[in-house]
Amino acid sequence: MIFILSTRKRIGFFPNEKHTNEPGEAHYLMLPDEATSPDLNQHQLPQDAWVTALTNQATTGRHPDTHPLAQYKTGNILFFAHGYNNTQDEIVSRHKLLEKQLKQHGYTGTVVSFDWPCANYTLNYLEDRMDAYKSAIQLVTGGITPLAINQLHEKENQCDIDIHLLGHSTGAYVIREAFYQASKNRILQRIHWNVSQICFIGGDIAQKSLTQCDNKSAPMFAQSSRITNYQSPYDNALKISNIKRAGLFPRCGRVGLPSDAPSNLVNVHCGDHWKLLTEPEENKTIGNWSHSWHFHCNHFMEDLAHTLKGDIDRHAIPTRECVNGELRLTVKTPVTINKKRLKG
Repeated sequence: MIFILSTRKRIGFFPNEKHTNEPGEAHYLMLPDEATSPDLNQHQLPQDAWVTALTNQATTGRHPDTHPLAQYKTGNILFFAHGYNNTQDEIVSRHKLLEKQLKQHGYTGTVVSFDWPCANYTLNYLEDRMDAYKSAIQLVTGGITPLAINQLHEKENQCDIDIHLLGHSTGAYVIREAFYQASKNRILQRIHWNVSQICFIGGDIAQKSLTQCDNKSAPMFAQSSRITNYQSPYDNALKISNIKRAGLFPRCGRVGLPSDAPSNLVNVHCGDHWKLLTEPEENKTIGNWSHSWHFHCNHFMEDLAHTLKGDIDRHAIPTRECVNGELRLTVKTPVTINKKRLKG
């Protein structure tokens, strides 16, 4: 099944209810594997039913009898926040590609797409970013918090499932903003919630916002085990983003982390490997290859799967090497590319 947490505004009534590209209330969708797009009239579920179904699909084992939480359910849930300029058809396609490739490299669990409202044309960038801001808090209130509450009832549910976040492009901004907004909510602060791994690919947030002293990013730093920023200096979509923001602040997905980033942040330079990738030759190519190549590269997905698992130290992950004190994705040839292209 395909799980989606959507914050797109809904209009109309059954059997003609549909989504718009404007922000609305969080709602829950569960699609069959063969679906290509969400259908509000077929795929909506109440929150409780959605959380139960998601937890069941994410469960891949139980703790051994020697563990303090013996026989509790174990597994992983990865919330994926897409970038701007994505249609719902493209989000579902990328969801399938992401989950399939991660599981090929040992990821155990499931993926949830956080479907925040965006249009499907480039000139809507600034409006999309505002919609991302309005929707960000619902990633916590509608997604992470219900799962955290579910796990707080330990004796009843016997559940110990790790929650991770992956942000692509503007999705990285959605994640950072979600933690900040949640930190100002007194009710949420009474609930013990955190996440394991956070990963940014093509991250469209300012490098300077990831410094140790940045107050707005502090809640994200504090409530995650590790944050990994995958950097490529050849990401030309982020150059366009700089122009749209008056060219003031370089983006972390293009220039990496600042020198004074917190110790639980790690930067992985992917530029050398990217230079050897061959863009798939398609009659109809969609999106920006330099900005979204990650979804089509098995070598990168292997590194991401190791990162989400969290069992290996950041410096010992076998798909990385240290060059002049900098972690880099190893250059691997020949490379395997999935030729199905999607928007950046």
